[in-house]
Amino acid sequence: MSPEPHAHSPATASASASATAEAPVPAAGQRGENVIHNIGYRDYDGPRLGRSYARTSLFEQSLRGAYGLGRSAKSKVLPMILFAVMCVPAAIVVAVTVFTDAKQMPIDYSAYVIQMQPVIGIYIAAMAPQAVSLDLRFRVVSLYFSRPIERGDYVAAKYAALSAAIFIFTGASVVILYVGAMLAKLDFGDETKGFALGLVSCLVFSVLHAGIGLAAAAATPRRGFGVAAIIALLTIPYMLISALQAIVASQNNYSAIGWLGLGSPGSLVDGLQSKLLDGRNAFPMGHELTSAQVSVYVALIAVLITGTYALLLRRYRKAGL
Repeated sequence: MSPEPHAHSPATASASASATAEAPVPAAGQRGENVIHNIGYRDYDGPRLGRSYARTSLFEQSLRGAYGLGRSAKSKVLPMILFAVMCVPAAIVVAVTVFTDAKQMPIDYSAYVIQMQPVIGIYIAAMAPQAVSLDLRFRVVSLYFSRPIERGDYVAAKYAALSAAIFIFTGASVVILYVGAMLAKLDFGDETKGFALGLVSCLVFSVLHAGIGLAAAAATPRRGFGVAAIIALLTIPYMLISALQAIVASQNNYSAIGWLGLGSPGSLVDGLQSKLLDGRNAFPMGHELTSAQVSVYVALIAVLITGTYALLLRRYRKAGL
């Protein structure tokens, strides 16, 4: 027969109940408090590269992002297509110059960039929000400021990166034209001078348009709104000013042509490069600026560059960064 189960005596049951009642019950939230677990991580003993390295890294990352490098294949499509659209006409100009044995290039270096402004405007409208709007939308800018980078470092890196991206975008076509001039065996001294002045014009164009594009894009975390704002500030005014200049030229009011050029960033650079950088502008009948108008052009470009940079600093200060 199987043994009967052992029955607990009343004394045993009473002692067990007493022990259960006297056992301490951990308070809520007490378990695991003030306990440090050593899981074997080592302290960092290497060099701390500081703000300059962080600023340079942010610049490189933003510049690469302007061409979709380091991102998905879909992100590379638009910038690369626009880059090709910018460069292919320059290659066609070179082919025509070489095969027709032309004595000079059919278009100036600076004038080519000015005439391609619609393409450049689309590129800026697409890339400027990519540089700043997404950081604001997903609230990750504060991570940049955790350490050691500061607000001014962030703005400087983004401004420099977009300026460099636009300079590459515009300067590549100028390089193609210059190579074509050398292949066509045009005058080395004249073409080299025009090439250098063309690059200076590209630099002024890039810094001015980068500031306006970033200021517009940083005003809203919505990328679509930023794209629309940049097109409204860069592309539409240039077309409107060009139409107004043609109207006043048809009325023989030539003095108004230069003053109307103050209404668009593109016409500002166009008038400046024609007077100071030995280029040819796209104004009706090639109208040249007066000395007073040149002074106003230079002052307005300087105000726009410094003003947009100040607006960017203020924007990130208002965001609490």
